[in-house]
Amino acid sequence: MTAPTLSSPSTPRWRRGWQALIRWFDTGPLEVPADGVALAAIPDRVEWTRILPFIGMHLACLGVIWVGWSPVAVLVAVLAYFVRMFAITGFYHRYFSHRSFKTSRLGQFIFGVIGATAVQRGPVWWAAHHRHHHAYSDRPEDVHSPAQHGFLRSHMGWFLTARGFQPDLRRVRDLLKFPELQWLDRFDIVVPVLFAVSMFGLGGLLQSIAPELGTSAGQMLIWGFFISTVACYHGTYTINSLSHVFGKQRYRTGDTSRNNWLLALVTLGEGWHNNHHFYPSATRQGFYWWEIDITYYLLKLLNWMGIIWDLKPIPAQVRDHSPRRLR
Repeated sequence: MTAPTLSSPSTPRWRRGWQALIRWFDTGPLEVPADGVALAAIPDRVEWTRILPFIGMHLACLGVIWVGWSPVAVLVAVLAYFVRMFAITGFYHRYFSHRSFKTSRLGQFIFGVIGATAVQRGPVWWAAHHRHHHAYSDRPEDVHSPAQHGFLRSHMGWFLTARGFQPDLRRVRDLLKFPELQWLDRFDIVVPVLFAVSMFGLGGLLQSIAPELGTSAGQMLIWGFFISTVACYHGTYTINSLSHVFGKQRYRTGDTSRNNWLLALVTLGEGWHNNHHFYPSATRQGFYWWEIDITYYLLKLLNWMGIIWDLKPIPAQVRDHSPRRLR
């Protein structure tokens, strides 16, 4: 496969804007570049037209002023947050990025669909960027290193640029073997739209059959989709930003990754970030029993049910007696 065709700086502004609009609906086929030259040539500037949906997601949360709230809407929003945070941490991260357990091809696709409801693009895009992060953690090439690029850039600015939209697909050749995963990436707007419509429909149904709950279609859309999604966004982003600034380092990993118990609760276990950078292939990131790792507990449940298998452990002798362990 060849490198993607890119708009050059000489391309008229109106044409670049039109291309950005088209990519809201179809990001184009995934193509592996022959080398890194084409990727390095992509402008590292914010794609304002292309990120309008991302901005709109945040602005839509203000709709709560008009739709109000109800206990059931807030409950659905919380449940949607935790289900999709688990999908990002358990599926996008521990499965697609690190292959820390195995599943069937059908299970893999279902994991990808559930993860796509979090509106963090497709599993191939996500895994490619994350593998790049581990290859260059906190070095200049690490696009979301707060040590290299500052807090705001590491938190979310890195993926709002033209270069951020195009990952190095050479790192995910194993995932590109599956056309269904490529489809999730190319048309990454489909699953989020269907999820939003389902929330709207749920609110309308509850308003019709159980008006005493005090919810509505618009209220459920705002709480169950927009507010929940934005909360999941920034919960995820803290691992790129805050987990490289605040917390403790148990292991010398050659970067600024840290363990932070509070972020571990917010992200269902991802806050044990220094542990993870020390031994990335382990399914469990809370290495000790007192390090709460909700994602791992849920993955163990899926393992017990036979949906996933071959969870990769961290050997106790490596965990406890590593020469890189800080004493």
